[in-house]
Amino acid sequence: MSIGITDEQVELADSLRKWASSLSPIEAVRAAEGDVAADFAPIWAAIEEMGVHAIAVPEGDGGGGGTVLDQAVALEACAHELLPGGLLGAAIGSTLSREPGRHGVQLDDDGVIWDGGTAGRGTPAPGIDLSARHARGTGPGLADPAARRTAITFAAAEAAGVTRWCLETAVDYAGVREQFGQRIGSFQAIKHLCAQMLETAEAVTAAAWDAAAAATARDSGRAGEEQWAFAVDVALVTCFDGAVEVAKSCIQVLGGIGFTYEHDAHLYLRRALTLRALVGSADDAAERVTAAAVAGVRRRVDVDLEGRDAAVRPQARATAERIAALPAGEQRSALVDAGYLTPHWPPPYGLGADPATQIVIDQELGRAGVVRPDLVIAGWALPTILAHGTDAQRERFVRPSLLGELTWCQLFSEPGSGSDLASLRTRAVRVEGGWSLTGQKVWTSVAERADWGICLARTDPDVPQHKGITYFLVDMRAAGIEVRPLREITGEALFNEVFLDDVLVPDECVVAEPGDGWRLARTTLANERVAMAGTRLTKSVERAVELAASRDLGPVERVEIGRQVALATVCALLGVRTTLRALGGHGPGAESSVAKLLGVRSRQDSSELVVRLQGDALALLGPLGKESDDPLAADVWEQLNTRCLSIAGGTTQILRNVAAERILGLPR
Repeated sequence: MSIGITDEQVELADSLRKWASSLSPIEAVRAAEGDVAADFAPIWAAIEEMGVHAIAVPEGDGGGGGTVLDQAVALEACAHELLPGGLLGAAIGSTLSREPGRHGVQLDDDGVIWDGGTAGRGTPAPGIDLSARHARGTGPGLADPAARRTAITFAAAEAAGVTRWCLETAVDYAGVREQFGQRIGSFQAIKHLCAQMLETAEAVTAAAWDAAAAATARDSGRAGEEQWAFAVDVALVTCFDGAVEVAKSCIQVLGGIGFTYEHDAHLYLRRALTLRALVGSADDAAERVTAAAVAGVRRRVDVDLEGRDAAVRPQARATAERIAALPAGEQRSALVDAGYLTPHWPPPYGLGADPATQIVIDQELGRAGVVRPDLVIAGWALPTILAHGTDAQRERFVRPSLLGELTWCQLFSEPGSGSDLASLRTRAVRVEGGWSLTGQKVWTSVAERADWGICLARTDPDVPQHKGITYFLVDMRAAGIEVRPLREITGEALFNEVFLDDVLVPDECVVAEPGDGWRLARTTLANERVAMAGTRLTKSVERAVELAASRDLGPVERVEIGRQVALATVCALLGVRTTLRALGGHGPGAESSVAKLLGVRSRQDSSELVVRLQGDALALLGPLGKESDDPLAADVWEQLNTRCLSIAGGTTQILRNVAAERILGLPR
């Protein structure tokens, strides 16, 4: 997905990509090779005529009257086509001066001039980026912090455009190029490389979008300078290294053709390398992110509900305050009665709330200090029952589960199937009044105390694997069930093996029809849960910030912490973008799929960093424990425990296969 989220921004980006492509930018870049004086005058004339460089200049001053975010959308689109001619420098200069002229832009104290232009001093040079001309001047550079942030904000938008082109080019090639009798996109190694490119591209896009959105919020008075500064440093840490890595991976996927001068891939790598060189040190930015986090700064994304909250906020606030005034033991039932525990579910169990209403309810419950209880596995079981179960099943299970009277576990994984659920071997045989289930399940959380389990079992062995599976609701107290705890690497036993030996499941506990299990296992409600990300970072990242505040760490450690803060912030931004897309009436984009992959990496890497920051004390550590009085013991427990995140719910490798096939469209 591109930076733009709203329909207007998406339309702007589409139209500008087509316009930029019509100018034959790559041909112009190649024709100007070696010509130091080339200024791409015809293309610049077209830019001036369109006013692309002055979108953020007020209309009264001759500009487009748009926002910094609108300008960023335009820059991303034009960078996607590698439009030459000084657009980036002109956009920076125009936005800073609020005049739609062509401006050379000095970035550094030693006078680096961006994109040539009439303000440039010194002799321009082609540089490694063949689509631009740069010179070194003697001026003070962009000494003003706001000016520097504007430059980095717009450069990040260009980095997003470069990244997107590289991803699309690699995927298109992998979808048609054949080797060993197959399209190379069907090879797992290529799938994983492209999926990793997607992860990086979405991170780059989210960080670039946020820098521009924060600038727009600052200009409108909805956010302060501090928030913009933080967003810009996160973008500096994320976008430019990311663009270079994706450009290199693009060439890798292309293989020999990608290494030729004839292919355009190297032109995009050159642009990415130049952008990274111009914006300054990512490590310095990471140190600033750490310092800001220690000072209490967290990214608080401004969301304009455009008045859609006005009709629902008074009632939401009154309801939240009423629930907050109740004793703690009565709040859960009050949330259920009000439909506020699961407002996105249909009545009578929720409100069928649209995205804006869900956000307002979240905001008001948070303001009132009301915390929703976690439904855990019930949050997966109940939507399936709501969507596909009978009225009797809904009546029997949904409300008691919402109230916490019933606890659920999930009986899906098996010793031989793991992520490959279609190969499960637990069998269900038709008997009088129901089905007899026999088999073994594994990695089952809370099975030792669950009342009910959702279980997949094979009811027809004579059809293709995914078609012969049925979805059962199993009474965990039934005869023939044995639960054995599995001790994990933390030393605790949170998982279990579950053995089913001729367990009777009556017909009324079959959801939908026999053979529908595979389809049901993938069910989510059409009206998905929408929520804004909180301002608090993940547990281990907050712990790393705490260590930065309390210990005399060196610059290397502070850079590492800043990079983890930036990654955790980007993960939250992916959720914000998904929410904003929902507010606009659109389904989830790639962000929602990428969020788990990046989120797992964030949690695993940050928990490992926290332990590493504490040196050799690890060697003398006593007993581990999640709630240990020894902070290091709790930190080590967290580090070990997060190893499961890249396995549970589908391994990282399987999820990359899924992302490559379902999002990028690579062949199976």
